[in-house]
Amino acid sequence: MKILVVGSGAREHTIIKALLRDGEKHELLAAPGNAGIAADAEIVGLDPTNPKVVTEFALASEIDLVIIGPEAPLVAGVADRLRSAGIAVFGPDRAAAALEGSKAFAKEIMAKASVPTGMAWSVSDHVELMAALERVGAPYVVKADGLAAGKGVLVTEDLDAAIEHADFYLQHGDVLVEEFLTGPEVSLFFISDGTRVVAMEPAQDYKRALDNDQGPNTGGMGAYSPLPWLPKDFTKNIQTIIAQPTIAEMSSRGTPFIGLLYCGVILTDDGPKVIEFNARFGDPETQVVLARLTSPLAPLLLSAATENLAASPAPKFSKDCAITVVLASEGYPENPHTGREIIGLDKLDKFANVSIAHAGTAWDGTTLLATGGRVISVIATGATFDKARASAYAALDVIELEGSHYRSDIALGVD
Repeated sequence: MKILVVGSGAREHTIIKALLRDGEKHELLAAPGNAGIAADAEIVGLDPTNPKVVTEFALASEIDLVIIGPEAPLVAGVADRLRSAGIAVFGPDRAAAALEGSKAFAKEIMAKASVPTGMAWSVSDHVELMAALERVGAPYVVKADGLAAGKGVLVTEDLDAAIEHADFYLQHGDVLVEEFLTGPEVSLFFISDGTRVVAMEPAQDYKRALDNDQGPNTGGMGAYSPLPWLPKDFTKNIQTIIAQPTIAEMSSRGTPFIGLLYCGVILTDDGPKVIEFNARFGDPETQVVLARLTSPLAPLLLSAATENLAASPAPKFSKDCAITVVLASEGYPENPHTGREIIGLDKLDKFANVSIAHAGTAWDGTTLLATGGRVISVIATGATFDKARASAYAALDVIELEGSHYRSDIALGVD
């Protein structure tokens, strides 16, 4: 199969690595890719958010399947243009991607589908903001309505901080003030063909920059899977009360959701509730979920893209424990320092059950440089979380990047 993966992060690199493990030998292309992806797929230099450019390339290259990784191309309507040209694409159209592109829209869908979630108030100016903050009280949960690269959410006891955060995003659109919910959080992926859903394995990610959930919110600093503390019927229950009703509601509106529905769920005392939806694989959870995938990925995604999920066997996963730890540039997430050399990746071959997914990397001649805030994901598997952790952190010890940082508590104490 000839497959184009759209994106340039660790999520896309992980997807490509999973495709390489398929029994069938695929011809893999990536747009625009990164330094690590270039070792595993042919790099295509095009704008991934330009529907016309992506579609023309896919047609000219006789692509069998396009897999869209990041949210920006989805919201830009890349999947719409590809589908209209008759190309199989794993990723929702622009209207369906609004589940991620607009938190207010997602709340509307959940209300119509009777999906459990926290209360929320959409505000469009400072006066409405102050009224909503007074109504909910501390802790304050403030979210940018649109896309914000994982940095649009603030949870704080500080009223002034909540106001400052909201006022910044009000310059660009509406803001949601939400009810504060407490409990452990779970990330659960569902493959959808527009009418059916198939569950992947759950994972838990770490959003805060520093150990013990301190520091600012980030796009994600690590994750692990499976979650041995979950109730046995958890995934089936979430499929029944959240994923399937949401997909059914989208279909009833004439905007079927074809792709990956990411359900961010919190386990409250009143039962599971949705914190957020995403319209694509989550990063860094993808790194650990796909590390445990033992069945072929491409046929599963193609069956969803062609609205025939029933024809594909359910995905299978190993019993291994998987963790990923993100190595970030100095100053991430507020002001990452880029352009610094990464040393030591050539020494990782000696680590069994460890792999690297590149995020923000590029070659400058013969030198590998960090080009983003999140630079690489170190992924390790093992019979226990302790063994997986030992492998991941041993690998991190040999990687050098001036000023870099990572969390030391990913999956700590899970065994």
